[in-house]
Amino acid sequence: MAAGMIIKNKRAGFEYYLTEEFTAGIVLTGTEIKSIREGKASLTDAFCIFEGDELFVRNMHISEYTYGTYANHEPKRDRKLLLTRRELRKIITKTREKGLTIIPTSLVINEKGLAKLNISIARGKKLYDKRETLKTKDIRREIERHKE
Repeated sequence: MAAGMIIKNKRAGFEYYLTEEFTAGIVLTGTEIKSIREGKASLTDAFCIFEGDELFVRNMHISEYTYGTYANHEPKRDRKLLLTRRELRKIITKTREKGLTIIPTSLVINEKGLAKLNISIARGKKLYDKRETLKTKDIRREIERHKE
């Protein structure tokens, strides 16, 4: 499973209102990209944070590579994201607003074989908003069922 492979963060749309989306490259080691190509990555608890003027993704779990030796990677290390200066400045100004955060939504391997992380600026949902999301999802599912 190489090009076009997608690993999604299913909780992101349920837990947050996603406003603006960016695509960032990731600095990875050799065993990390091999694990991602096998589909052994999870974005469930991941979030992005600024350290200085650089953006890093935290808590993104990439399982150790099965055939890796002593050079295997640490599964939950911080990984640097690659964005243009203009995009970084835009994200910094947006996240200074109260209640906004940066959440990874999906991890994609493009046609060149490079790993790209789609990140979104997000605002957390309240409990009643989450219930509303579930209701609309159930209604949509019922409508689809009756069409067939």
